[in-house]
Amino acid sequence: MYRTLTASALFALAAPLSALADTSTDIQALRQELSDLRQDYDARIRTLEQRLLAAQSTAALPTPPPTPPPSPPLAPPSATATATAAPAASGQSGANAFNPAVSLILSGLYTRTSQDPAKYAIKGFLLPTQGEVGPGPRGLSLTESELSLSASIDPWWRGATTIAMHGDNSVSVEEAFVQTTSLGNGLMVKAGRYFSGVGYLNAQHAHAWDFVDNPLAYQALLGTQLADDGVQIKWLAPTDLFIELGAELGRGRSYPGSDSARNGAGMVALTAHAGGDLGISHSWRAGVSLLNAKASELLLQGLASNGATVDSAFTGSTRVAVVDAVWKWAPQGNATRTNFKLQGEYLRSTRTGMLAFDPAGINSLASHRSVSSGWYVQGIYQFMPRWRVGLRTEGLDAHRVNDGANADLFSVSASRPRKNSLMLDFNASEFSRIRLQIAQDRSRPGAADQQLFLQYQMSLGAHGAHGY
Repeated sequence: MYRTLTASALFALAAPLSALADTSTDIQALRQELSDLRQDYDARIRTLEQRLLAAQSTAALPTPPPTPPPSPPLAPPSATATATAAPAASGQSGANAFNPAVSLILSGLYTRTSQDPAKYAIKGFLLPTQGEVGPGPRGLSLTESELSLSASIDPWWRGATTIAMHGDNSVSVEEAFVQTTSLGNGLMVKAGRYFSGVGYLNAQHAHAWDFVDNPLAYQALLGTQLADDGVQIKWLAPTDLFIELGAELGRGRSYPGSDSARNGAGMVALTAHAGGDLGISHSWRAGVSLLNAKASELLLQGLASNGATVDSAFTGSTRVAVVDAVWKWAPQGNATRTNFKLQGEYLRSTRTGMLAFDPAGINSLASHRSVSSGWYVQGIYQFMPRWRVGLRTEGLDAHRVNDGANADLFSVSASRPRKNSLMLDFNASEFSRIRLQIAQDRSRPGAADQQLFLQYQMSLGAHGAHGY
């Protein structure tokens, strides 16, 4: 009996141990199976990675030359230089890195004036007949809209174009150029059609202006904005101080030059700019520019001695010197909430050649020499996020005018044209702006022109940062 009980007890104890042994064997088998799966998975991953590396090596582009040293903390020399580095900085690879960036600027304007804008003139000045001079048409209008495309061509070149769509349903090529990206030693070459680098405002597109219109000095002496077909070379010095030198050689197709069938260059420009930081909250930039343009039978419009508007044709050369300066303030370098910008330019133009008074009529040809100048000073204050206010004062001076035998045919004014503008704009975001501007324009004969503008500007698509 005792042996039977003992055997039963041993059997009862052995059964769980046997089950435990079976379970341990199953766990070991599962672990082994999991280990096999992991090894197989790792092997497949390594195979796919090797295939991917092989494919990338086959399709890889040549390694670009070393890039030039970075610009000083003041700002890049231009908005296009910032856009140049965009594909590399974004980390894109393959074909997607070369898809063009597309942007569209939509702009509209309401204009109210006390004087007829169709009869706009500046007494004592001959203005280009094809330039965008004056306040523009009254009432509601679609102003210049811009369609821009830009992309890297390869590791050495990028290209960009801006198509301007005007309110009169006409279309023009505003800019279309190629630009080097990897010359090194601070060098950059641009070829095609582009805004000249003279002065400060000239290289900026209309949607980047702080006022609805460009100053009188730009309108009268540069035809609002100087663009040309040619070659531009810039050199950025490898110094802590921002120093940039530039030279341009162009066709001379726009005012103060004129298009012609000449083989040589019609426009030459030299520029020099310097800038830097003053502590954390302040920065500055200043420059000088010299432009020389040739003209052949360039049509100009002015006032005759009887007060009527008359055309003239000028053949000769025009030299324009520009001095510009900009100072910016942002507390602790943070411009998101409040900031201030003060800028000004002085332009001096010397025109020498022959002038035909009323070429379609009496066609009186005589020597012509004139020395004139223009200036403006403006301040823009962002007093709270999204809101800015600005004030601009400006003027023109006709220092000396010698029309030879035609002297009695022109209306020469001893007055000095002046204009003051006040603007307020609201920026709901960096892509939209609504602007109100009022101005008192004393540049034309007679009473002052009281002007009111209400403008909207909307940006769609990719848009690079603007220059300093």
